[in-house]
Parts: sequence; structure tokens; C-alpha cells
Amino acid sequence: MTTTYAQRLPETPDLLGAFPRLSDEQIVTLGEHGMHRSVAIDEVLIQEGEPCDEFFVILRGRVAVIEDFGGEPRIVRVHGRRRFLGEIGLLKGEAAFVTSVTCEAGEVLSIPLENLPAATAHDPVLSDLILRAYLVRRSLLVGAGAGFRIIGSSYSPDSRRLREFAARNRLPFRWIDLEKDQQAETLLNRLGIEPSDTPVVIWAGHQVLRNPSNAELAKLVGLDTVDSPRTTCDLAIVGAGPAGLAAAVYAASDGLRTVVVDAIAAGGQASTSPRIENYLGFPAGVSGSELADRAVVQARKFGAQLRVPAQATGLTHIDGRYVVRLENGSALTSRAVLIATGVRYRRLDVAGIERFEGTCVHYAATQHEARVCGPEPVAVVGGGNSAGQAALFLADHVPRVYLVSRDELSQDMSRYVIAQIEANPRIQVLPHCEVRELAGNTALRSVLVQDTLDEQYIQLDVGNLFVFIGAEPHTSWLAGTIELDDRGYVLAGRDLPDTSASRAPPGLETSCRGVFVAGDVRAGSVKRVAAAVGEGAMAVRLVFDHLIGRSD
Repeated sequence: MTTTYAQRLPETPDLLGAFPRLSDEQIVTLGEHGMHRSVAIDEVLIQEGEPCDEFFVILRGRVAVIEDFGGEPRIVRVHGRRRFLGEIGLLKGEAAFVTSVTCEAGEVLSIPLENLPAATAHDPVLSDLILRAYLVRRSLLVGAGAGFRIIGSSYSPDSRRLREFAARNRLPFRWIDLEKDQQAETLLNRLGIEPSDTPVVIWAGHQVLRNPSNAELAKLVGLDTVDSPRTTCDLAIVGAGPAGLAAAVYAASDGLRTVVVDAIAAGGQASTSPRIENYLGFPAGVSGSELADRAVVQARKFGAQLRVPAQATGLTHIDGRYVVRLENGSALTSRAVLIATGVRYRRLDVAGIERFEGTCVHYAATQHEARVCGPEPVAVVGGGNSAGQAALFLADHVPRVYLVSRDELSQDMSRYVIAQIEANPRIQVLPHCEVRELAGNTALRSVLVQDTLDEQYIQLDVGNLFVFIGAEPHTSWLAGTIELDDRGYVLAGRDLPDTSASRAPPGLETSCRGVFVAGDVRAGSVKRVAAAVGEGAMAVRLVFDHLIGRSD
């Protein structure tokens, strides 16, 4: 790999705080936990496709960040003195999505990754500087379509599955459509892949996975980074949304052996929100993905294990322990269980919608979805905060957003969200309207909505439709095990049938002693991120009371 061209390029400017320069004092602080070493030109410090266990600070010389896809290197960044390398995947144990290679001889400060928490423990400004930079760098990689490639047909269910899994886990990747991208055939021929073998994932320019499962893709990029995953623990948390991650942080920090499993990704539905503006401590708002990544790093810091993807399929009670059965045939045995599986967005009941799902109909509004929208108008269906936030986010990327709601927005949406929507000239609100028909052959061409007051029809010429029309609990795996209400939500505490104030279990304990519930999946819960976090923390206190009250 040559970096001759990089020598002539200027250093990448600091974008949104992604590439700050460390002060002398900060470098001295870090240096107490690492070592200085000389580096030669073209020395690889971080290799795309491989995990890295070092934190690098450039002291002399320059480093190029390169994406080497298919043997055609592309320089992404150039960094000089006082800058540090890596992105959020470094802290999460994931493989690197780009290569960092010296383009000048010089000197670096190398700190073993295991020493980094101690190096920043007494300097919260430095710690937050690194974390914030890493989060923004991941967003920039995702937005640029760096990382691995997924090649396939947009009409393939497996292609849609892989794209959704990568997007929900905030993995940098580029989608190459067999039907639309002229580059697709060239790449397949170069790698000796037949179109019939697609979808394929191409990693680090040469490694090819033919129609991998989500678990295989997760293993490839290092999502499930546990070398020896626990099969027994003190607390098994099913669901890695805000409630589950909060519980993991509090349980692990207090010494409980904690394992979190999730079927798709950390962050739950909250991670699909482009901006949460009413969460305590973030006056400027925080994206759901950033909140999730921060929580994952924090939980790992205290020793919690996160396993993704890991779909729970059943729960049984054996010899005083609970066994959570997983879809891959393995099981997790625990002294206590927290159910935090949250909810899933409902599908829109419109004939033929399934042929557009995964390509033109979406149930999340993240950078990935915004990137595939192109310059065409979009429609958002829903009247709650999720729909409103999605409309505001998408309005920054497309010329027109139609917000379709069955009622007036004031009925289910926060006032501050409504005010921003009303002030945005790119958003047109269509109250009292419902979707009746989707039109298009290979791609969505228009959406037909009807005003329920005057029964008039309105055709919206849009290329993508976003659906946020409420949610339903993910509890089918619990059927017959614990008490659920008539909508499938988990009953707990005084909401359980045949209980009185004197006989009711603690407020978050289910009908099975030692099995607790927190977050949106609990019957009667407040559907807010802050409420889910609070319940997750409260549940850990109840878990301790349960474990102390029994002999082991």
C-alpha cells in the first residue's frame, strides 16, 4: 500500500469535533499509561478488517486513513500531530472499518486499550473528548458509505435482512444494487462471484460471505466480541433497549455477573430516533444511536456482556434457576431475569405494502434510510413523537416531507416537536388522512391518501414511505410462561390478577418470582426513554433484594 499521494494532501479539518488535537497536558496524562515509539513510513497501525487493541496518538509525522476496497485504496482522512486514531468501534471491540497507515516517518504514543479507562479516569474532559470524537467519526463513516459492501437485489428478502441488520447496528457499509448500480457486475466479475450467489458481503476488499446469516455478519465485524460468552450469570437481560442497557450498567457496576441478549441491535426502537430532545442532561438533544453507543461502552466498561444477535425463544424455571433459550440452540442460565424486549412498530395495513418493505417502505429514520432517499419527496405516516422527529430529520435531506396523521398532531405529539414542524417550510402536515394505496412497479412511485373528513383523495408523488403508527410488544416467546394482558404486554406488581396490596410482588416483578420487567414492554408503562432508563435502574435494586432473600 502506498501513501505517496497522501503526503501531498492537507490534513483533514476538524469536522463537528471529530478530529480534535490534544493538549500537552492531555498527552502527558495519556503517556503515563503507554509508551512512545518510532514509526516508519507505510507502517500500518490499524488494519481494516482486524480488531485493534491499542489507542494511538500522533506525536510526529502524519497518518492516512484509507479504505482499501477491492485493491483500490481511497484516502478518507489525513491526520497530523496531536490527533488520535480510531472510532467508536475501537471501544466496543469491533473490527476496524478503515486502515490507518503512516504517510511520513514519525513517532506515536501507543496505549494498550485496557489501560485507556485508567488513563482518562481522572480527566472527564479528556474522556468525553475522545468518546464524542469517536461517535461523530462513526456517523461520518456511515454517511460516507465506508466499510464493507453488500451486493444484491433490492427485491431479495435476504438483501433487505442484511441491510436492516447493518443499519440497526450502525455499521458502516455501502449497498450496491444489482439492478441499478453499474459497478455491481464489475465487482462481481473481479471477485469471481455469480449473480446467483448474491446477496454477498465483501469485507476488507477480498473476504466474501455468500448470503451470511445475521450472526455470521456480526461475528465478521466483531459485534459479539465475547471470547468465552457466559452461559451462567446472576442477571440475564433480554432486550438491549434503554431499559435493558440501563439495567446492565447498574447491575454490572454493582458486581452482578450480567449478560444482555438482543435479537437485532443495541438501543431498541430508541436507537432509530434521529434526535431525542426531552431526555434529561442533553439540552441540545441526542440521537438515539449516540445514546445507545454511549450506553454500550459504559456497560462494557463495568464488565457486562452483550450478545447480538441472540433471539430469545423461551423461558423455563429449573432447579431454582431460570433458563433463557436462544434461537441458535444455546441457553443462558441465570439467578434472575429482566424482560426488556420493548416493542416493535406496527406495519401499515395496506394491500401490497410488503413488496416495498426494506427498499421504499421504512420503519426507522436514520442516516442509512436518509442516504437511500435521494432527492425525491418522502411521506411519513404517524402522529406521535417518533413520526414528528423522523419528519424533522428527513427534512434536512429531502426537498419535501409529507406528514400524514389520522388526527391533529396535538393529540399525541409533544408541543416542542409540533412547534419545530410548523416552523419548517419543507414539511407539509396532512391531518385526518389515512394511506389507502401504494403505486409503483419495481419502486414506489406515489402514495394515495384519503382525508377522512371530506373523503377526498390526495396523491403524493414520493419515492419512500416512513411508517410510525404505534407499536406492539415483543412477548410471543413468553406465551404460557408469565402473565400477559390482553394486548400481550407483561403484567407486574399490583397489575397482576388475584393480588392484593398485601400480597402483591414488587412493582416490576412478574408472575414468576425472580423474573422482572422494565420499559415499554411492561403493561401500563410510560412510553418514554427516560421512563425506560429509570425502570431499568429500579429493576436492578429489586433483583438485589431477590438474590439476597434466597440461599444459593
